[in-house]
Amino acid sequence: MKATERVAVVTGGNRGMGPETARRLAQAGVRVVLTARDERQGRAAESLLRGENLPVAFHPLVLPDEDSVSALVEHLRREYGRLDVLINNAGAVLDPQGSRDSSVFQAKADTLRRSFETNTLGPFLLSREMIPLMRQGGYGRVVNVSTGMAALNEMNGGYPGYRMSKTALNALTRILADELKGENIKVNAVCPGWVRTQMGGASATRSVEEGVDTTVWLAQLPDDGPSGGFFRDRKPIPW
Repeated sequence: MKATERVAVVTGGNRGMGPETARRLAQAGVRVVLTARDERQGRAAESLLRGENLPVAFHPLVLPDEDSVSALVEHLRREYGRLDVLINNAGAVLDPQGSRDSSVFQAKADTLRRSFETNTLGPFLLSREMIPLMRQGGYGRVVNVSTGMAALNEMNGGYPGYRMSKTALNALTRILADELKGENIKVNAVCPGWVRTQMGGASATRSVEEGVDTTVWLAQLPDDGPSGGFFRDRKPIPW
């Protein structure tokens, strides 16, 4: 590994937008550590991308397990000695499907709890433990994959677990960006749009390639790029 090579972690790298995000970063010369809860699926994604001669390696990660996060950080220290990019891509819609079933009045506390664990607590733990590695190198880019469904300016009903946990992820984005002012570590949130993945469904309007474009752009921002923003199609959108 060259001393100048960037290293990135992409969570939820086994499906959805994860593999394409890893592919695009690796094609740009970034060494990618692809993580997943399911080791079999993670290894399959690694094999696919390595078959394209891309610098991608798998490491298991179970969120929000703190020991699993610590093991990943230790792996990064031992194998690479650095971290430059963190893509908090892993997420889940755990609310029941259907407008009535996903009403806040039908919501179960356990569904909300698990939504926050996956969509908010996981990115919090990763950011807390990995940004110190970025600080050591004087460079970092954190991208939190959010959704327009979390924007307060157009908030409406349904899917309370998903909406609220992603709104909290947006808040984490702003907090981190503010506390990192003056350092060359950019933290931004992205709305990829309605993407044709297992989560988005076959009727979604965007391809996976379109969905990851802004994420990959934010992951490679120049030193004078924005921080603390919410973006779709490489343009700021309201919180």
